Amino acid sequence: MTVPYVYDAGALLAIDSNDRRMWAIHRLALEEGRRLIVPAAVVSQAWRDGRRQVGLGRFLRTCEIEPTLLEGAKAAGILCGKTRTSDVVDATVVVVALTYRAIVFTSDPADMAKLAAEFGARPGLVIRTV
Repeated sequence: MTVPYVYDAGALLAIDSNDRRMWAIHRLALEEGRRLIVPAAVVSQAWRDGRRQVGLGRFLRTCEIEPTLLEGAKAAGILCGKTRTSDVVDATVVVVALTYRAIVFTSDPADMAKLAAEFGARPGLVIRTV
């Protein structure tokens, strides 16, 4: 069984900018049969105009969109409180990634690492930079 991927807004923005490296990562993940997860809050952070984001829309159809339910929202809020940060979307990405034991693709590896370290899960979060 392959390890899932969780994409943050940086990954979506890379796709939206037609970044060849991110498209290659995604295509390979699809070929490998990986679960590709995007928290719904991440979509909110990256989505601006569907008429101009056709490629991103096509990309999102190949991913699972993870809703943020009450317990996940609470966990993200607690994580922000512990780290004294305010980015609940990054915290949500960390919570989802740790829940699924997934690899995170992000443009903010330092922020993700700080949040994951505070969460204290073992094994730790695997982070890849977009």
